[in-house]
Amino acid sequence: MAEIALHLYDPRRGEPAFQIVDFGDELDLARPQKSNCFTLIWIQSGRGSFWADLSQHPFQEQDLLFFVPYQTLKFEPAVPLRGHRIQFHANFFCIETHHEEVGCNGVLFNDLWGVPVVRANTDFQRELAGLVTCMQRELEEAGLAHTEVLVSYLKILLVRASRLKLDQQAIAWEPQGKRPVVVDELRELVEANYRVLHKPSDYAALLCLTPKALARIVNTHFHTTPTELIRERIMREAKWQLLHTLTPVKQIAHDLGFDDVFYFSRLFKRAVGYSPTFFREYETEIRSGRNLSISRRDPSIPP
Repeated sequence: MAEIALHLYDPRRGEPAFQIVDFGDELDLARPQKSNCFTLIWIQSGRGSFWADLSQHPFQEQDLLFFVPYQTLKFEPAVPLRGHRIQFHANFFCIETHHEEVGCNGVLFNDLWGVPVVRANTDFQRELAGLVTCMQRELEEAGLAHTEVLVSYLKILLVRASRLKLDQQAIAWEPQGKRPVVVDELRELVEANYRVLHKPSDYAALLCLTPKALARIVNTHFHTTPTELIRERIMREAKWQLLHTLTPVKQIAHDLGFDDVFYFSRLFKRAVGYSPTFFREYETEIRSGRNLSISRRDPSIPP
């Protein structure tokens, strides 16, 4: 893979915690990139596929794509792309602490068991265009209660997108019965055992499947491998613990089933791009410690 372009938001450099970029040929989305912001990309024209870490998904015109901080993104456009990229750091709006307000954590973001794509229908396209225009105008004018106005627009966007995605999931899965029972069984097994069972063969045995059969199911429904699916669930919990608790790295590794803290640290750095210690210290410093004061929120997608 080509060298990753790193864009870490840092308020100490005077960087904004919220920004909108109109992209086209001038923005190189084909180069692998990583940031510590939540990212929403609205494809207004174009099609192709994108990589979110090691998972590949197709996209087309009027798709909204959602990515979490420290996730590696790479686009493979079939035709030139145009649209908007919205990025915001937890300093601006934290998905985890405001989960109850907008309900998008586990639906739009941190959805381990779904595809990070929402198809914008005609009504939502008009609403989305209006919201983006309002946010761009507010960024230019920066008037009274500037941040509060931007957060309000962002909340509306996330709530509307969450509702639309849930509707689209219900249509895709339930009426036609396309979702095999084994998919939900796998989800329940991983959620219950990811701290102790790390090998795909363990889950294949519990499901009475061969490892190859499990790999085909995971590839078909999640566009990734069983190994990556399990590892992503482990890393999501590791990031939460590092961000929102003071639990030592060694203890976090042990709680997640790793006796060797150095092996855990290597896996974390491979997945996130930084060591557990740097990840915790950097984000805690730029958030002024606010990340350590929240109560526990289960990041799993709601039933």
